[in-house]
Amino acid sequence: MQTIYDYIIIGAGSAGCVLANRLSEDPNNSVLLLETGGSDKSIFIQMPTALSIPMNTEKYAWQFSTQPEPYLNDRVMHCPRGKVLGGSSSINGMVYVRGHAKDFDEWQQTGATNWDYAHCLPYFKKAESWAFGKDEYRGGNGPLGVNNGNQMQNPLYQAFVDAGVDAGYFATKDYNGQQQEGFGPMHMTVKNGRRASTANAYLRPAMQRPNLTVITHALVHKVLLEDKTAVGVRFAHQKQIKEIRVNKEVILSAGSIGSPHLLQLSGIGPKEVLEKAGIVCLHDLTGVGENLQDHLEFYFQFKCTQPITLNGELDWWSKLKIGVRWILNKDGLGATNHFESCGFIRSQAGVEWPDLQYHFLPAAMRYDGKEAFAGHGFQVHIGHNKPKSRGSVRVVSLDPEKAPQITFNYLQHQDDIQGFRDCVRLTREIINQPALDNFRGEEIQPGTHIQSDEQIDKFVRESVESAYHPSCSCKMGTDELSVVDPHTKVHGIEGLRVVDSSIFPTIPNGNLNAPTIMLAERAADLIKGHTLAPETVKVTGDLHWQSQQRTNQAKR
Repeated sequence: MQTIYDYIIIGAGSAGCVLANRLSEDPNNSVLLLETGGSDKSIFIQMPTALSIPMNTEKYAWQFSTQPEPYLNDRVMHCPRGKVLGGSSSINGMVYVRGHAKDFDEWQQTGATNWDYAHCLPYFKKAESWAFGKDEYRGGNGPLGVNNGNQMQNPLYQAFVDAGVDAGYFATKDYNGQQQEGFGPMHMTVKNGRRASTANAYLRPAMQRPNLTVITHALVHKVLLEDKTAVGVRFAHQKQIKEIRVNKEVILSAGSIGSPHLLQLSGIGPKEVLEKAGIVCLHDLTGVGENLQDHLEFYFQFKCTQPITLNGELDWWSKLKIGVRWILNKDGLGATNHFESCGFIRSQAGVEWPDLQYHFLPAAMRYDGKEAFAGHGFQVHIGHNKPKSRGSVRVVSLDPEKAPQITFNYLQHQDDIQGFRDCVRLTREIINQPALDNFRGEEIQPGTHIQSDEQIDKFVRESVESAYHPSCSCKMGTDELSVVDPHTKVHGIEGLRVVDSSIFPTIPNGNLNAPTIMLAERAADLIKGHTLAPETVKVTGDLHWQSQQRTNQAKR
């Protein structure tokens, strides 16, 4: 093992694998990638339909838990994070959502200069190989395969889209293109029937290069600092404590829990938090671990009057057949995440761009695959995606194996509570449209008895779950809570960057894997000293958003 590298990347996840590939493209750069987890060569990771297994397996995911959440009846929430090559892109639901264009314009407005949509779009395109061909919005030659699974073969997928249109909303062909708002097919990171994690798309091809070294089962203890300059890292590997120096930069890509925790373990963060944990504060940086955000969701479940749902495929014999077909051909029900149609709507008139998101599933079951409904059913996952509640990640010990204290403060803000009231009422209206008359049976959850604000609030507090999108805990910007500047450099420390979803200033309206990969693509170019030119394209939505909640109010 070398004792010095040009770049040391901590975390082989959604961002770290991208950086390892792009920085090692230059044969003059020596790159070291450190990952606490191990190999991703498991059928449960690679077969898309098995998505619930790796995220609930300690071997592949940090099984973090929150503190009792004060606005959710003190519930302790599950917060799994990838601990394997590919990181969370190897354990996630593979849903590919960039976010709305205005989410990134919002980043710029909050101080992340040149992170508006025009600057981000070229990197979304650079990363992507869209199954239906490139255009001014979509990429066709990138490492990351994106498609629509089995092309919505189950009739329930299209019925859900049609129900959204019946209710007065847009139909949108491509929510990652010109218009997010509306109902249409959902996209997933699957290529040739396999999970298109960043390990598969970016890291594996790059591992053939002699200038890239990947060390797994390496737990980083801290970034080494000298005179407020990052000079290397200390980590545990093969029961030994090792130190490796860096010529150019250390890059934290450990995610929205891991990156702020590692900064704090290294003596970088809020002085009071560090001293309480027994850590000497080397650089007082108030925002480290603050501004934490996440998406919540719950499941609206209905019985299905026709025997066409995935609930009929949950016996051991059906699962065996699906698995064997996938092993042999990489197709069929094993080659999709089953979220093949979706919707993005605005919760209220006066909301400029969508803040509610739907994932439709032709089955009635939990995200972890448990507690399947006894009979045929379908469900929509619905959440309010622009929360105003803010939480924190805080170190509690010098011991790097001791998990940090995680508190999201879910539903702390009244607007978030109102957002979920809107979720219940708008979703119930959509599902009861004529397009679903031939399929819709009894409402299982929440249940038709849940009607008043008080009843909805109680149901949400008891039933809502994380959508597993923690972010924003090392925000990018220039204000007093920002941790990195718009070039991803840690304020006040030389030779140290953070590149992952923790540096999002605000959480986008959608799943986070796509914007994290985009961010890493652009950060790699910033590190290299050149960036792609911004691209301005047409972005559309409801022109009358100030006065109406949906495009055709008359259909209500």
